[in-house]
Amino acid sequence: MSGATGDLILGWDVGGAHLKRAVLAPDGTLVSVEMAACPLWQGLDKLDAAMAALSPAAGRSVVTMTGELTDLWRDRAAGVAGLSQALAERLGADTLIYAGRAGFVPAADAPAHAADVASANWHATAAALARLCGDGVLVDIGSTTTDIIKFAGIQISFAGYSDAERMETGELVYSGAARTPVMALTATLPFRGRQVPLMAEYFATTADIHRLTGDLPEGADLHPAADGGEKTREASARRLLRMVGRDLGPCTLAEAEALAAFAAEVQLHRLHGALAQVLSTGGVAVEAPLIGAGVGRFLVRRLAARAGRPYRDAGDMLAGNPALAAAAADCAPAVAVARLVIN
Repeated sequence: MSGATGDLILGWDVGGAHLKRAVLAPDGTLVSVEMAACPLWQGLDKLDAAMAALSPAAGRSVVTMTGELTDLWRDRAAGVAGLSQALAERLGADTLIYAGRAGFVPAADAPAHAADVASANWHATAAALARLCGDGVLVDIGSTTTDIIKFAGIQISFAGYSDAERMETGELVYSGAARTPVMALTATLPFRGRQVPLMAEYFATTADIHRLTGDLPEGADLHPAADGGEKTREASARRLLRMVGRDLGPCTLAEAEALAAFAAEVQLHRLHGALAQVLSTGGVAVEAPLIGAGVGRFLVRRLAARAGRPYRDAGDMLAGNPALAAAAADCAPAVAVARLVIN
């Protein structure tokens, strides 16, 4: 990567719901990691607002993206073209876009590599970790989705590349720690001795579930709640009880907590099934660790225990600085894409 000695490197993960940025010194020292809410589907002004929410930083930018799949654009190819142009205008014409299998390309060339650019942030994280770890299984649980990717030696192994392929292979699961609607987890929940069908309404999310179980990390839930209300245990209980047609008051907080505990188990079971599907193709040692990334990596610890594998935290490997390890794990693709362009 060209650039004057001393230039900072800004690694960006531009998602449809969040903007993540890592700042690295030319020698690879991680300087800072930040994340901001970015509801990109509402317009490019939300990207501007998210950028403005970050601390000032200047340097050469490298970008990975998933924001191209939002309905701001008619399809992914148009999204890659539109978002790459918008980023070059905001970050500089020398901005590089990560194209996964094709490496880094200038922003102006990204449309020609749209199939490789689209939603390749998982590839960046796995590739960076493979260089650092050797053998492992990346399980990145963010607010919306989960990525499960194997690597051995320094080579990552995947059965699918596009979102469609990866959903079929179990390598991409649309289940996250904060934004997933509860109705997407299961058709019923047990309540007062019956299996109650859930209302097909956007009343509650996994943020409510994990807030009630006590597992939701600080800063993991940056978007408004389903009802636009408070983010307290009581408010989450109200939202979750609505899913079974009940209200807090006549029903207790303890009953809502029991619903949340079971719903969390349902989510973990689904993720375990996807992990088993990925591992069933072989290619990684039985003792290879699960490497947890994303704001939902507390679930990866449990998956590792169920799978009988060691657990390692992606932040410990990507950050190089214990003080920034948690933020690096939360924003793993942003750190990874910056490290890849250095190395």
